[in-house]
Amino acid sequence: MTLNQDFVKKVVAFIDIVAKVLPDDVVKRLEELRQNEKTEIAKEIYSCMFDNIEKAKELNRPICQDTGVIQFYLKVGTKFPLIDELEPLLKESVLIATNSVPLRHNAVETFKEKNTNNNVGLHVPYIEYDLIPNSDKLELTVYMAGGGCSLPGRATVLMPSAGYHGAVDFVANTMVDWGINACPPLVIGVGFGTCVASSAKLAKKASLRAVGSSNPDPQVAQLEKDLAKTLDNIGIGPQGLSGSSSVMCVNIENMARHPSAFGVGVSFGCWAHRRGTIVFDKDLNTEILTHKGYEI
Repeated sequence: MTLNQDFVKKVVAFIDIVAKVLPDDVVKRLEELRQNEKTEIAKEIYSCMFDNIEKAKELNRPICQDTGVIQFYLKVGTKFPLIDELEPLLKESVLIATNSVPLRHNAVETFKEKNTNNNVGLHVPYIEYDLIPNSDKLELTVYMAGGGCSLPGRATVLMPSAGYHGAVDFVANTMVDWGINACPPLVIGVGFGTCVASSAKLAKKASLRAVGSSNPDPQVAQLEKDLAKTLDNIGIGPQGLSGSSSVMCVNIENMARHPSAFGVGVSFGCWAHRRGTIVFDKDLNTEILTHKGYEI
């Protein structure tokens, strides 16, 4: 087996895990939220979620019928042996996984409005690279972006005079208007930047951070806690049927901005937050970071 074939085989196997098994941090948080709920209907919703989780393992099926559009986020060392071939290899992996997992056909070519029937299309799967100098490793995050959690995503640029209160209002209003569509309880990623593009990108990065993690800046970490409490107080609850908690977490990523513009982005992840991270060394030995007990 060539290095290329070995890589594709392992990526396909990891996509299979991500589709069928939630990451450890998400399962832990869902259990905490279930224990904290006071109403019978909210508790019952969580019981259905955990039944869904167990049935997916038992029946070897994806957790949700909407297996999303595959997104890959790469922290790739400049000395990783397959760095020049990653895009075609990842596309090949998606083609194979579409049939083997199986994955629902979710790639529709815009303007043509035609489903490709294989989850590969123009710029799909989505691939984003961060280059790591002097490294021969690849850290690969797989995310399944379903329609429900993609629909509420928003980004805007505020006048600086709006301040952080204006940013919180934007996030809260987005939650009120669209959050129910994303199948709560939700992972909320918030990005603070200058333009729409930078803010949206930071929001997505924030949503892929571990549930239970905190921004290293204490001031930002406090805003994460305060904003989570604010969104919980809206009372949407699990699956929008009311309850004590509407979010699993709020994660914020930020950057220096232009003094005359204040960009804010928000990205949503549903209760079935299908995210997984795996590390490859130069020989393609692997370590799965998000799913304890699973190996490839």
